[in-house]
Amino acid sequence: MRRNRTFRLIAGAGVLALAAGFAPSVAQAAPSAAGVTWGPCADADDDLPARLVCATLTVPVDWAQPGGATFQLALAKLPAADPAKRVGSLFVNPGGPGGSGVSFVYGAESSFSPQLIDQFDFVSFDPRGQARSKPVLCDGDLAVAQDQQSFPSSAVEYERLRRTNRALGESCDQLSGPLARHVDTTSVVRDMDAVRAAIGESKISYYGVSYGTMIGQQYAELFPDRIRGLVIDSNMDHSLDIWNYQKWEATAMEGSFLQFAAWCGRTPTCALHGEDIPAYFDELYAETDSTDLLWTTFGYMYDPADWFEFAQYLEQLGGGSRSERRGEPVELGYRPVMCQDFIFDTRPYWAVAALKGRLAKLAPHTKLNPLAWTDLTGCQNWPGAVVNPPHRLNASPELPPILMTNSRYDIATPYEWGQSLAAQLPSATFVTYDGVGHGDYWLSPCARAAIDTYLVTLQTPPAGTHCPAVFPTTANKNKKSLINPLTGQLTR
Repeated sequence: MRRNRTFRLIAGAGVLALAAGFAPSVAQAAPSAAGVTWGPCADADDDLPARLVCATLTVPVDWAQPGGATFQLALAKLPAADPAKRVGSLFVNPGGPGGSGVSFVYGAESSFSPQLIDQFDFVSFDPRGQARSKPVLCDGDLAVAQDQQSFPSSAVEYERLRRTNRALGESCDQLSGPLARHVDTTSVVRDMDAVRAAIGESKISYYGVSYGTMIGQQYAELFPDRIRGLVIDSNMDHSLDIWNYQKWEATAMEGSFLQFAAWCGRTPTCALHGEDIPAYFDELYAETDSTDLLWTTFGYMYDPADWFEFAQYLEQLGGGSRSERRGEPVELGYRPVMCQDFIFDTRPYWAVAALKGRLAKLAPHTKLNPLAWTDLTGCQNWPGAVVNPPHRLNASPELPPILMTNSRYDIATPYEWGQSLAAQLPSATFVTYDGVGHGDYWLSPCARAAIDTYLVTLQTPPAGTHCPAVFPTTANKNKKSLINPLTGQLTR
């Protein structure tokens, strides 16, 4: 039976221009923070480890005014399972923006290797404006309207989208107060250093995936002397202009889809084995709701383990519907962050239409990357300043060796982004996973082993290391949803 899977975002971001010459200086010491008091996690399931603990930490809404308004940051810690072998604290972030660091720690024992679980205290927090840390709330009707208007096809539709974006952003201010204007990544990084100080660590190790790499990158930029080890997996590049941002996302989408087509062609048990899959897809694109088809394709490219199901979806493509939350506040973790981290505004409409046409030439089957495209359209005319503008990293000579990994075919954080970022971090060793998907730690046993070894010993693999691609041979029985069940939101 066909399973309806429509991947949509009530979220997005894109890059318009590099802020020329912008390079923040290394930050001064964080304000002294009182220690945290760890205790039981109120929402933890009974089957989670008994040693799991939670806490809150008071931080300023605006780090430029540390004596002003404050809010409570939600923290979680899973102490090392083998205290005698403890290396230190490993801070982790699952990406997003919008991913819960607290929930990531809750699931650490099932997500990370026993070696890391034994030897590290896993520590994280829900970033400001997310989940348990005073989530940013916005008008649900306007969020749905933005979602529906995010692929404008005329100047009139584009201006309507811009008006919707402005109204949506203003609703976030009205429902969430001043914090809605202070959820940029630099503020998150300063929160993370406050947590480090509060738990009494002089240096931390860090693992971040996807958007979590931006947190790690900017922490390295601001606090290079407070890092023991840093792993950034599936990297975003904060320095890209709008064309390179869109171009590499579009080619990653097309390349990943063609990898699926080639896999299906050599896999007899694929539901579309024997079909000319690119031609088949082109027909579906012309005959069905192309936006839904693109979002669904995008979602299935996160992990090749789901490709048997994707082939069945394409084979049985038909009707279906999705539920939407309307008429009430909804958590909008992604959009405000990205609109404060990147410069987006693009006028007039013909420039946007011309960009779309150029992308379609680069990606003749998939046309564009829907995540990147709604990154661009979703922040048009968003209220408030871009407080953390795009810039190349200012890497300090104090940084220790860093480990970076990227998949060769990653539709969320393209390989070329990782290459660009590696050139900005002289102390980084760049490992390539030659397969398809997003989040190398869970896709590649080779990448996982390299990350585990580095975090424990700080030994990096040889420069130029490549990990072989892994393709599915049987259907995935333990599929994990990419959708936030509260918002219906798919994020990096």
